[in-house]
Amino acid sequence: MKEEPVLWEKRNHIRIMTYNRPEVLNAMNLEMAKLEDQYLAEFKNDDDAWVLIYTGTGRAFSAGMDLTAFDEMMKAEAEGELRVLILDPPEIWKPIIAAINGYAIGGGLELALACDIRIIADDGQVGLPEVTRAIIPGAGGTSRLPRLISLGDALKILLTGDRIDAQECYRIGLAQKVVPREHLLEEAIKLAEKICENGPVAVRLIKEAVYHGLDVPLHTSRIQSALYAYRNLQLAPEDVEEGVKSFIEKRKPFYKGR
Repeated sequence: MKEEPVLWEKRNHIRIMTYNRPEVLNAMNLEMAKLEDQYLAEFKNDDDAWVLIYTGTGRAFSAGMDLTAFDEMMKAEAEGELRVLILDPPEIWKPIIAAINGYAIGGGLELALACDIRIIADDGQVGLPEVTRAIIPGAGGTSRLPRLISLGDALKILLTGDRIDAQECYRIGLAQKVVPREHLLEEAIKLAEKICENGPVAVRLIKEAVYHGLDVPLHTSRIQSALYAYRNLQLAPEDVEEGVKSFIEKRKPFYKGR
């Protein structure tokens, strides 16, 4: 029986999306994109889903778009049929972690850039080789990369098309952690579980406040942060009370998202 090209796993409050076309380095085709669209919508709308992990099977996180599917992918995107993370992402304020298990090239790296936190296997390599084919990275490479690392490092990656290894990713701040390949998913799940120990409404509002704050001056961002703090009190009064109470009682809090 044919395996699904995108696997979907539930572990308590964590969801794991795994690209599963290892024979083509997990290059995305239309079937994969439609499944990702479906699972992202489920993740966004499921109050019991708090953190999402992206990863891949085999030697690659993803090699980007499957060029044999280019025309049908572009047609589906133009018609508004796809809401995948790198093309036209739905507004998701829950944390998303990239567990980069090997090559993340072209659109594969752009997918990792669209995630909030990146963990990379020690044998991982990333790059945006589009310029070597006289093409511009068109799914977030030129916009997200300079916002995550220094301008010089971003332009070096973009203008040379060179790949960089896991340690260099960590050095320039593109990845937050390098781990042995065999422990990659385990480490990503540990991080997700750590996030899930906190108030889920507060976590989502922090992500929203941070991203919205990047688009405005500092003084405006500070005003926004105060408004988000007030929203948290409105949306999760029980969790706020539990957080204070558990601190006083010197015990682990139990949050419900309300």
